Amino acid sequence: MKTLSLRGRVTLTAAAVSGVTLVLVAVIVHSLFALVLTRSENTVLTDRAQLARTLAQQGVAPEDLIARVDTHSVRARLVLTDGHTYGSLAKRVAEDSSTKNRTIRLTGPGTANDARLTLQIDTPLLARVQNRLGILLTLATATAITVIVIGLWFGIRRALQPLDTMTRLARDIAHGHLGRRLEPARTDTELGRTAAAFDEMLDTLEGALRDTAAAEARARASEQRIRSFVGDAAHELRTPITGVRSLAEAVFQQPADADPEERQRMLLLLVRETQRAGRLVDDLLDLARIDAGLHLRHETVDLRALAATQLDRMRMLHPDIDFRLTGDPVTVSADPGRVTQILTNLISNAAQAMKEHGAISVHIATGPTGADLTVSDTGPGIPESDRERVFDRLVRLDTARDHRPDGSGLGLSIARGLARAHGGDLYCAAPPSDQPGAVFVLRLPLGTPDALTAPIPR
Repeated sequence: MKTLSLRGRVTLTAAAVSGVTLVLVAVIVHSLFALVLTRSENTVLTDRAQLARTLAQQGVAPEDLIARVDTHSVRARLVLTDGHTYGSLAKRVAEDSSTKNRTIRLTGPGTANDARLTLQIDTPLLARVQNRLGILLTLATATAITVIVIGLWFGIRRALQPLDTMTRLARDIAHGHLGRRLEPARTDTELGRTAAAFDEMLDTLEGALRDTAAAEARARASEQRIRSFVGDAAHELRTPITGVRSLAEAVFQQPADADPEERQRMLLLLVRETQRAGRLVDDLLDLARIDAGLHLRHETVDLRALAATQLDRMRMLHPDIDFRLTGDPVTVSADPGRVTQILTNLISNAAQAMKEHGAISVHIATGPTGADLTVSDTGPGIPESDRERVFDRLVRLDTARDHRPDGSGLGLSIARGLARAHGGDLYCAAPPSDQPGAVFVLRLPLGTPDALTAPIPR
């Protein structure tokens, strides 16, 4: 089956989006106009009724009163107590309940005393105005969509010319003209960066042709780095992105009269999650080139407060799990973002191991060599022979704990690296004999920032 070209797909998609938007705008404008007409009707009827009351109280004769009230846009019918009627509004129309009427009693010193006045907006006139507006909106929308489609068709053709140039160059190189390059004039645009990357790729390919053995080694190393990067990104970014989505849905679903402090707290958690996700992208790039190292940003951190914040977020993500926090506040000098990353890995792994129900306990204590943060769960646990192997890269245990088919097996390895970068450690301990599950202990030194500023070791 023949498919549309890129130019056709982009034009069709943009035109469809623009068309839907314009139609929605036209419908909204038409609806707002109808609402304004309704309010204007009520205002006009109220004004005419007030005018009629004023004239009646002034003793104006019925003929003069109806002449001032009955106009082109408002029809009126005045019925005196003796049965005489005035005005252009027919009795049948005035008594029609389907039309919008306003009936009042007049009082005053003249013959209009105790007369009944019925007012009605000229509905056909308003209907004609509304219909004309609908026709104009339809014509304007159709014209705008046509102009957009034509403009996109020719504009995208011009915008895609660099891609045609790249295609021709690729074909020339395939026929043996290896020395040609795109050499873009600007590299600060999307296509410019693509062209520059294309040239760099060609340079690499030429170098590979000169040294086949070295090229194969570089290709294998590059493939391994790409696999490691994709695994790190899939594992590390899943948790913050899920948190952002859950918090955003929770904020969106809050009622209008929700507690402002609670809403502010959730928004603050949402901002923190997005910031942490952005930092993770930069960190994963550094992990792909581990030789460059990754420096920590030390601050005074209250481990208990940090753990409480993470448990609040995890309660929203896993409402069926019982999260508990014990221990006294302990202050350490550490990078709060990195410690948060470690806690997220540990708590998320524990929650996923238990699938639906269970309990996760976080205990904080001060030991002789530093602060210990212990995360224990009631899941299936980890065999003793695998308690050290779980920290190796790309390790997936063949047990009930590892039921994620898309897991990369890098989370605990990164968490241990971050712990050791702080001068501490992360290890899997044996659970109490009478309790199931796994126990992970994060140990951080009670040092000063100057003594602990160090990059992640190679």
